[in-house]
This record gives sequence, structure tokens and C-alpha cells, in this order.
Amino acid sequence: MIAWLGTGLLGANFVRALRHRDEQVRVWNRSPDKARALEADGARAYADAAEAVRGAKRVHVTLSDDAAVDEVLESCRPGLIAGAIIVDHTTTSPDGAAARVARWAERGIAFQHAPVFMGPQNALEATGFMLCSGDRARFDALEPVLAKMTGKLLYFGPQPERAAGMKLLGNLFLVAMVAGANDVLALAKALGIPSADAAGLFNSFNPGAQLPARFARILEADFTHPSWNLAMARKDTRLMLEAAAAGGVPLTVIPAAAREMDRWLAAGHAEDDWTVIASALLT
Repeated sequence: MIAWLGTGLLGANFVRALRHRDEQVRVWNRSPDKARALEADGARAYADAAEAVRGAKRVHVTLSDDAAVDEVLESCRPGLIAGAIIVDHTTTSPDGAAARVARWAERGIAFQHAPVFMGPQNALEATGFMLCSGDRARFDALEPVLAKMTGKLLYFGPQPERAAGMKLLGNLFLVAMVAGANDVLALAKALGIPSADAAGLFNSFNPGAQLPARFARILEADFTHPSWNLAMARKDTRLMLEAAAAGGVPLTVIPAAAREMDRWLAAGHAEDDWTVIASALLT
């Protein structure tokens, strides 16, 4: 029997997918109506988290942040049985994830952090990505059930906080991508290009496909054979900033990128590949 704590959009569809596989699931949510709604799918809702987990061999968690995870898990502690496993899908801090692994191990309860790159539809369809790290034996024991919940299950090594860190890296890129899209639409407005036409460019031109090659160049630290040198990249950012200013539309990401380019230009890297701006962070 499985217990699920936190039945918002993501958690609810995870529960529905489990019920589609005829798993017995108990559910709890801070807003009880969201848990009760899942009774139509055959789950059993509880008003008390400790009662929801009582007797469960596996307890899944989808909550908002570190504080919520700690608060809810403490409240359900009286109902946890010896040998139970907690699987936390919440996006949390790496330090928080590591601390929970250690804290619950002292209490005889295994804790597996398993954040996801999955939306509600992914949870229902078992697509997307689930990230894990920590004790290998614990992961191996959980792998058969976790693999059924997602499209791809990824293991990042024994450090308990590594999956949390990887989730933040992925989310950072998603935030940067949308912020970049905001600048694209802002510049399009300044240039008098309809938003739909600007967005349509990326139906054919997919800069995301270049990302592995860009990272490879950065990691190889090969900046002396440029495909786009820093001076030319900075010239193009100047054109973007000038056009945006002329149109009275501010940009968000490009000014920060321009400042970093200027720092590297001042250090004598005009003829290097523009990806040199990332070289100082290589470890």
C-alpha cells in the first residue's frame, strides 16, 4: 500500500496513474477537498497525514518547499512503520535534501529524494524525467517502481544532495530560456515584428539543438578557434540594445550578457570564441 502526501496538480496525476495500475493509494492534502477529489479515482482520502501513512510501505511527497516537506513529514511521523521508505519529489534545496536523508536514517526510515522534470500530464502519462541520487542499494530497490512513474529515471551518484542540485540546474535553464524568450518578444515589439512571427522563427531555427556543442566547447576550453568571436557577439548585442532602446522597450537578459562580454573584452579576449565568458567557472 502506498501513501501520497500533497495532491496538487502534479501529485494528483501521479496518484491517478498509480490507480490506473491498480495500486492501493491513500492520499492526504493540506486542502482536504483536493485529496477527497481523488476518491473518484479509487484512492482513499484522509484528513490526518499520520493516518494516511499508517501501514504504508512507501510514502510519496509532492509539496511546495523544504519547510513544507519537513513540517508534513514530522506530522505524519507517528504513523510511519519501521522499514517504510519516503520518496520526496519536491524541488528542494540540496542541503535540505541531504539533511533529511541523514535525519530519517537515524530514525530507521529510508529517504529518497526524487525531484522531477514533469508536469501534471507527464505524471499521468509516465513521461518526462525523474532524478535520483544517494545510496545505490536504496535506489536499486526503488528503481522498478520509480521507472514506471516516469519516462526516464536518472541516477546521479551517491551524494544525497546531487539530484536536488541537478534539478536546480535544469530549472535555472528553463528560467533563463523563458527570460530569453521575453527579450525576443520585447525586441520584436521594438522592431515592429508581430509576436507570432517572432515566435514562428523558432519553428525552423532551434538554438536549443546547439546546446550540447556549446557546452562541449566550454568544457574543452577551446576558445582560440572561434565560430563566433566575442567582438562580433558583442557588436550584435549592441545592435539589439540600440534597437530596443529606439523602440522604447527594455530588455532583461541581454544587458547582463553585454556587461559580462565587456568584462572579457577588456581582458583581451576579443578574438576568442564568445563562449569564453563561461570559462572562469570551469572546475
